Formats: sequence, C-alpha cells, structure tokens
Amino acid sequence: MKKKDGLYWLNLTKLTLPVKVLFTGYLLISSIGLFAAAVLILLTHGMYDGKFGISIEDIVYSYYGNRTGSKLEKALHGSMKPYAIEEERKILIEWVRKGAPEEELDRKIMPIIKKRCASCHSQMPELDITKRKVLKKFTEIDKGISIKRLTLLSHVHLFGMSFLFMLIGFVFSFSVGINRFLKSVLIATPFVFQFIDILAWWLTKFFPWFAWFVIVGGFGYFLASGIMILISLYQLWFMEEKEQNAWLVD
Repeated sequence: MKKKDGLYWLNLTKLTLPVKVLFTGYLLISSIGLFAAAVLILLTHGMYDGKFGISIEDIVYSYYGNRTGSKLEKALHGSMKPYAIEEERKILIEWVRKGAPEEELDRKIMPIIKKRCASCHSQMPELDITKRKVLKKFTEIDKGISIKRLTLLSHVHLFGMSFLFMLIGFVFSFSVGINRFLKSVLIATPFVFQFIDILAWWLTKFFPWFAWFVIVGGFGYFLASGIMILISLYQLWFMEEKEQNAWLVD
C-alpha cells in the first residue's frame, strides 16, 4: 500500500463514516452469528453424551456413533432427555433392547411417542418417529450421522463459512500496525481450520480417534475470526492518530 504523510492512504482508521458503519454492522452481526453457532453446538452435539459441554465422546457419538446402543437410546440419554420423564425413557429403552417387539408398539410405545415427541418430530419427515418406518430406523445400532446428511452439512458449511471468513478477512486486511506476513497468516487461518474441521468430520465418521481434530478445527477458526473482528472494530472507532503512527508497519 502507498503511504501518505506517514500513514497508509487507505486503512480502517481513514475510512469514511458510511463505510465504517457498513463494516461495523457486518462485523457485529457476524459476531452474533458465530456466538449463536457455538451455543447451538453446545445444545446439540454437546448433549450427545448426556452431559452439557463439548467432549470427545460427543464428537464420536455425533459422527461415528455410539455403537453399543441404538439411535433412540442415544437421543434419550442425550439431547432428548429433558422431553420425557425417567419412567417413560426407561420403557422406551427397555423396548429397544428387547429387539423392539411389534406387539408392544401400539400398547406401550406409541402413546409415549405421540405424547412426548409428535409435536416436534411430525414437522420433520426424516425424523418423524410417529411413523413406524422411521421409528424402526431409530431402533437400529447408532452408526452416527448418515453419509447423505454429512455431505449436505459439508456443502452448506464450505460455502457459507468460507464467505463469512472472506468478508471478515477483507475488513481486517485494511488494519494497520500488523506485519504483512502475520496479517496474511491470520486471514488464512480460518480457512485452514475450516478445512481441518470438515475433513475431520469425514475421518471421524470412519475412525473415531480423529474426533480431536474436529475440536481443534472449530476452536481454531472461532479464535482467528474473533481476533480479526476485535482488532478491526478497535481500529475503526477507537484508534487515535498518535497510536496509528506507533502501529504503522510497512
């Protein structure tokens, strides 16, 4: 970048007010979106082992599955635990472990399913366990996420997250006081960790010991994005002229 009067001619501190407002709005909304994504992960993946918070077991159960039991058992011990009382969960789990006998389905199982699950699951055809065919799939051994759904999630995240990181990096590229090489590394970091994260999903689907890389990938791009957002917001609104000169790096 060219310099003018000892400062870069174009940087976050020198932008016009409308552009500052535009960049700030995007960064703030992106921050809320990233925070909401983290909360969603805690409330979904983070409950697969029945305990709040992300663990290696949560990741393994999500992608590889808990192959000591059925999908229904995993849900009843994890994310669906609050939606049924202890006695009802016990009845459902015992029914699955007995081989899900048909003769008990209408008499013991369906009344609980319709009472506790229908209001939400009936809105999602693939998860509508009020239908016998769908319920039967949930009584099978839990082998984690399906290849079809994993492909869908990979597709959505690769396009959506890369676009998010590109725009955060674009705003951050106008920051001052950061060595060009370090700035370039920081801009590239979310993309690298996103690739690690999604590649680890697929590897964990078949080899559970790769679950660590899912946590590393997610943590890496959250951290790098957060650093870029905070630096950008600081320089947009709070950086003074004396500090600009002190931070100036060619």
